Amino acid sequence: MNDPLYVSRPLIPELSDLTALLQGVWASQQVTNEGSLHNQLEVALARHLEVSVAKLTCNGTAALQCALLSLDLPRGGEVITTPLTFAATAHAIMACGLTPVFADVDEVTLTLDPAAVARAITERTVAVIGVHVYGTLCDHVALRDICNAHGLKLVFDAAHAFGATLEETPVGAMGDLSIFSLHASKLYNTFEGGLVTSTDPVDSQRLRLARNFGIENEEVVRSVGINGKMSELNAAIGLLNLQKYEEERAVRSALRTAYDRIVERFPGLTKQIRQVGVKQSEQYYMIRVDPVTFGAGRDKIYTRLKDFQIFSRRYFWPICTDFECYRGQTIYSVHEQPVVEQVKNTVLCLPFHSGVLPHHVEAIDAVLQELSGNN
Repeated sequence: MNDPLYVSRPLIPELSDLTALLQGVWASQQVTNEGSLHNQLEVALARHLEVSVAKLTCNGTAALQCALLSLDLPRGGEVITTPLTFAATAHAIMACGLTPVFADVDEVTLTLDPAAVARAITERTVAVIGVHVYGTLCDHVALRDICNAHGLKLVFDAAHAFGATLEETPVGAMGDLSIFSLHASKLYNTFEGGLVTSTDPVDSQRLRLARNFGIENEEVVRSVGINGKMSELNAAIGLLNLQKYEEERAVRSALRTAYDRIVERFPGLTKQIRQVGVKQSEQYYMIRVDPVTFGAGRDKIYTRLKDFQIFSRRYFWPICTDFECYRGQTIYSVHEQPVVEQVKNTVLCLPFHSGVLPHHVEAIDAVLQELSGNN
């Protein structure tokens, strides 16, 4: 087992197929600014995700910024979110002249706890950003009820949840806006890219302005915006990967079942929750490690797996409030100690993609057996 196995591996289209699409780009010489492939991909994604509006951006961080800019929130307003997320969630809030406020996570789902959100609301609160962490979906109904009661906007960071659904509700239709990362580490990717979705057609023009400097035409700049446009190269990759990502998703679903069988054998290991009525995005496979019951801590598993060239990820650790730029900020919670402060030391994401072969699964099983207190 000499080749390293990483936690993620990019889905890559056939080079010949990509070359065929790019021939049209070379012929037209329109490489960006809402080219033909870009527009085709937006239509295809809106259809696939069952939303009225799907606006592409150059990356997921830009998608977050465009979403917030399109809402025209008052400068300095507070946006409540979770500290158990990638730094970009908080950074985008700051970059838009807003203030991130951190609320605790639910003990079971590890998503934003609605009760903690309610505790964090002040007269300065203008919006809430929930994160569907590891593909586990937020309690969007409870969060919507809270936002409605206080007149707040509700945005979902669905970077981990492309293609997920809850019963008949697609993830991109939750909240006022949802954003997706289409980075190479994501199951569905455009190598680099992002996406904002909405069920309100009115949001279409606002998002177009936000991603293109606020420019309405060559003489009019209507609002504040950024350069968040996606290139034709990335759109071409997106069109091709949209045809094949469900096959990869099915492979990961089977791998989740195989991992679940292993994890269930070890007291002290908790598998990622399977939510009733949810079609999982199959973005990550996360476990939680109770060092006392299992017999070893998360970091020991992480380190031992590396001896076999298997690179898991302590994701998310550190959390946002451990970073220098947010250190010391309050984490609002309904518990004496925030759940997230304990969780951050126990979560581990295992390699989760079609490059994980039976001998890799056997090696992971063997490491867990070796370190388990039941050994």
